[in-house]
Amino acid sequence: MTHVFTIAIDGPAGAGKGTLARRLADHYRLNLLDTGLTYRAVAYALIQHALPLDNVSAAETAARQVDLARLDRTVLSAHAVGEAASKVAVIPTVRRILVEKQREFAKAPPGAVLDGRDIGTVVCPDADIKLYVTASAQVRARRRLAEIESIGGTASFAEILADIERRDERDTGRADSPLKPAADAHLLDTSEMAIEAAFLAAMAIIDDALAKRNKA
Repeated sequence: MTHVFTIAIDGPAGAGKGTLARRLADHYRLNLLDTGLTYRAVAYALIQHALPLDNVSAAETAARQVDLARLDRTVLSAHAVGEAASKVAVIPTVRRILVEKQREFAKAPPGAVLDGRDIGTVVCPDADIKLYVTASAQVRARRRLAEIESIGGTASFAEILADIERRDERDTGRADSPLKPAADAHLLDTSEMAIEAAFLAAMAIIDDALAKRNKA
């Protein structure tokens, strides 16, 4: 069987892992999955039906119905959906259902780039490459504010920073699949790094792994 090539990218919200994942998937012609959208899809379904985010049974049903081929980034990127998703993501059974879907996605040839919070540790522990992309909370808050202002919106830096810190605490503190680097992950701190520099650094790591694999 042809070996599929898997790149796992983890890290906190706003570190740039989504942009990096898209660039890498395009460059290496691999399938792409933003696993955060799967949790957002569950949260969105609950919001649409006016159901509480801690309704485990409804969340499990919504998770089973998530179609990875029909994740609408535009709808699911709303801030309120992201906030709700980080609450839904603490439900262990929802995580298990979605992780199975994510693993199936990763198995499809020629391989995939998956980004999220627990790809290298839980979803694809045998991934060929594991990257942990991070940046300081202040830098991530500034990026988020610039993003909002670039589309004509307004926001408070202090509120964005507090929101990011809350999400980080939820993601790293949950009992089931907490956000943390895999033991064999390559760390990329983008606090002082533009996306192009991060992309080139990631490419160097991946190309080295591919060269070693081709020699084997």
